[in-house]
Amino acid sequence: MRFIFCILFSVKIFSLSAQTNFSAAENRWVDSVYNTLPDSMRYTQLFIIRAHSNLGDDHVAKVENLIKQYQVGGLCFFQGTPEKQAELTNRYQALAKVPLLVTMDAEWGLNMRLKDAVTAYPKQMMLGAIQDNSLIYKFGAQVGKELRRMGVHVNYAPDADVNNNPNNPVINDRSFGEDKFNVASKAFMYMRGMQDNGVMACAKHFPGHGDTDVDSHQDLPVISHDIEHLNNIELMPFRVLTQHGVGSVMVAHLEVPAIDATPNTPTTISRAAVTGLLRDKMGYQGLIFTDGLEMKGLSKFYPSGESSARCLAAGNDLLCLPEDIPAALTKIREFIRDGKINPKEIEASVRRVLHAKYHYIVDVANWTTDDGKTTANIHNPMTIAENNLRADLNSTDSKLLVRELVKNALTLVRNNDGLIPFKTYQPDSIVTVSLNSNGWSPFQWTLYNYGLNNQFNLPVNLDTEKKRATLDYLSKKKIVIISLQDMKSYARDTFGLKQNTIDLVNELAQKTTVILAVFGNPYALKYFDGVQNVIECYNNEKVTQELAAEGLMGVFAFKGKLPVTASEKSKVGMGLTSETVNRLEWNTETPEAAGMDSKTLAKIDTIANELIKKHAAPGCQILVARNNQVVYHKAFGTLDYYNGHTTSIQTMYDLASITKCAATTMSLMKLYDEGKFSLTKGYGDYLPYAIGSNKEKMLMKDVLVHQAGLIPWIAFYKNTMDSVAEPDNLLNPRKMIFFPAFGKYYTKTPQPGYSLQVAKDLYLRDDYADTMRMRIINSPLREKRDYVYSDLGMILMTDVIKRITGKTLDNYVQDNFYEPLGMTRTLFNPRTRYATDDCAPTDDDNYFRMKKTQAYVHDMGAAMLGGVSGHAGLFSTAGDLAVLCRMLLNNGEYAGVQYIKPSTVKLFTTRQEGSTRRGYGWDMKESDPKKTMNMSAKAPDSTFGHTGFTGNAFYMDPENQLIFIFLSNRTFP
Repeated sequence: MRFIFCILFSVKIFSLSAQTNFSAAENRWVDSVYNTLPDSMRYTQLFIIRAHSNLGDDHVAKVENLIKQYQVGGLCFFQGTPEKQAELTNRYQALAKVPLLVTMDAEWGLNMRLKDAVTAYPKQMMLGAIQDNSLIYKFGAQVGKELRRMGVHVNYAPDADVNNNPNNPVINDRSFGEDKFNVASKAFMYMRGMQDNGVMACAKHFPGHGDTDVDSHQDLPVISHDIEHLNNIELMPFRVLTQHGVGSVMVAHLEVPAIDATPNTPTTISRAAVTGLLRDKMGYQGLIFTDGLEMKGLSKFYPSGESSARCLAAGNDLLCLPEDIPAALTKIREFIRDGKINPKEIEASVRRVLHAKYHYIVDVANWTTDDGKTTANIHNPMTIAENNLRADLNSTDSKLLVRELVKNALTLVRNNDGLIPFKTYQPDSIVTVSLNSNGWSPFQWTLYNYGLNNQFNLPVNLDTEKKRATLDYLSKKKIVIISLQDMKSYARDTFGLKQNTIDLVNELAQKTTVILAVFGNPYALKYFDGVQNVIECYNNEKVTQELAAEGLMGVFAFKGKLPVTASEKSKVGMGLTSETVNRLEWNTETPEAAGMDSKTLAKIDTIANELIKKHAAPGCQILVARNNQVVYHKAFGTLDYYNGHTTSIQTMYDLASITKCAATTMSLMKLYDEGKFSLTKGYGDYLPYAIGSNKEKMLMKDVLVHQAGLIPWIAFYKNTMDSVAEPDNLLNPRKMIFFPAFGKYYTKTPQPGYSLQVAKDLYLRDDYADTMRMRIINSPLREKRDYVYSDLGMILMTDVIKRITGKTLDNYVQDNFYEPLGMTRTLFNPRTRYATDDCAPTDDDNYFRMKKTQAYVHDMGAAMLGGVSGHAGLFSTAGDLAVLCRMLLNNGEYAGVQYIKPSTVKLFTTRQEGSTRRGYGWDMKESDPKKTMNMSAKAPDSTFGHTGFTGNAFYMDPENQLIFIFLSNRTFP
């Protein structure tokens, strides 16, 4: 790091602090402005006053009066909204005879002040964990662009304090950490990024506020280190920044006897600190700001007017947040009269301020008269464009940058069990616990995408009984993932943790395998030295939680290093680099990362809502993925039109004929890999009951492309129905109604010989499955062997798979695909594991089962086979199916496991000879322009997938690495 540090600071950049040879035009402008200002306005050019955009008309009037009456030099904006701040900035600038220097304390970007309105970047402590300092430059550049868009000229950042006191109540996570080299290099890159994009940086809090347990907002901290220590630690980052171009420095309210031994003398009013150390010894010639003059570290000892005069006497240029301007002016004049302030130093300060304004505010063309003379009488109001302001401040670039910063900061502190990242795992053996969150946390929701749905939440303050019960329950689990949520920032609050919570985590780590994710201050790690697997996540933001989960699953590698020391087992610089595992990344916030457009994808919402409004379906799920990233994943509508239960991404849909691909064809592909299934064999080679029939020599490849001559379908259920004539009446002629033949074929409860559950309270005779098979075997064949879609061949494939493997289709695909892929909501007969309302209903059946069909397969034939068949019966979610799709697009590999050989994937998903739209088991784009197109004409010819009668489609485009999944229950009612 030291070598990289030296290389960084060999870079030469523009610096107002080092600039002494200004252009003639700039000097003319500064001279012109300075010479037109009366003494009082020269003094007030050194005042930065407080401004809010959320405090109402009285506050605005007060600010306007101060500008008009005193022509103050600048503003410091605090809380509010972007739109209101832009409006007020324009109003205030229009009142100023000399442009106002607009400043903000926006260490982690505009979100520090304009909360919930703009992109939230990580605080400096989290950035301190990043090892690639070019990312800090990108961060500074983006913050600079956003501040400039808001009309802000100076950002009171970076914080250059070395935080070497864990109990620091004011700096703490605002610092890059405790390593002076890390602090200096990152502060430099942050500064450079901002200043390269038109915003002046301000290094603070000189001479170093990191080693204190007192907040200077509340009292005067004392730094008792000797000068050697200060030079070696606290002053080092400031020395680097002042020598390498930082535009300004902010002096803190600190009592530092090694610099100035006068009791109760804050550094802000210490000439030894400001002029003697910063100006003379360190040679700094840029702007010097005071910290807020309202703060108790200064105001406790000196009245407001006097403190302003003393700060100028010490050598500061700009006075931040003076409490009483008239009193300050009176004292400044008094100090000048009494020789306590040198007028030449005041002139130098004013000129430094004007040079800064020239560089960061003035458009020179707007400050020249027709005869070419530069004048201070023509004022450019520096208008901020208010149109699209919020959109500009929440750009895709900013969101992508946040993800990049977080990915590189997340820190794998310990991985003693070698579990992280998860490669293969059994979802049922893992439980996740979120402490101090209401409902599932974003961390848990993201883990759900990978099949971890055994999740629950606990309050942060567990009573003893609850703790004991929780410990007993969790200790029986193989792996427990615990996340600490909504923590507090400071040690004085025990970071928001309670002792029972701390004890629970540590005791559980002694009984089973625990993975702890800390979404808060890294100093809190000191409580968890006994936990073997720890991820430090730094904050509780949604994107951080989501990415932490994806890092755990191996979507990207953990790279961060701890920026501070919490304990012997959690020291500065610790952090492991993990492996990556090829799994889908869920990134629906910034589709641009995968080359997709957010605005285009947003149109899907409109179409889906129209679908529901027109009753094309009660609800649906839609997923789009590209380049290994899920970029769109939403649920719309309700389960049905009656009860109003909303759908979610967890809702399972009856896939109907998608079963043919997602279950049956997948099984056959694996068996083909293993040499157990041949495309050139017939049914007679696998099924003894097919021998002697017209199906015996029927080739498997012809069945899979629907060119074997099979008839499309047999309505098996009709032969099991009784009929009765409805009585005549005046309105309706006599007609026949049908209902299940109870006693002959069905019973209402399971009984010996009647175990095939077709619906709730409806059980079919066990031997009827054989009858169905024989009806298929004995069915006639079409004379022409052209493409005719048929269910019958895939029904028989169920028996082929069982004959080869000894397993039923549902068990075979569960063991070989769904469970290892983490597809926990992909299964046959979902009612056996999930609640009925976890599934979307598909029918109000008044022709067979005479009841609402929900959590039972819609297809009558599949229902009569016990819900498991090769042509229908599978239920799933869009999220689960996306995993299967990604595995296929990745040539049969997912998360380091080769499920299907690449050659087999290519063979089965290639359009076969004699067919214009079918691969082996897979549907493809219709290539005959004379036939009905089955998908968008824009889809490449290599696109493959399938549809399902109940209202489903899933397709994969290998050329564009695109996945599209649409699930609905359009058949209801």
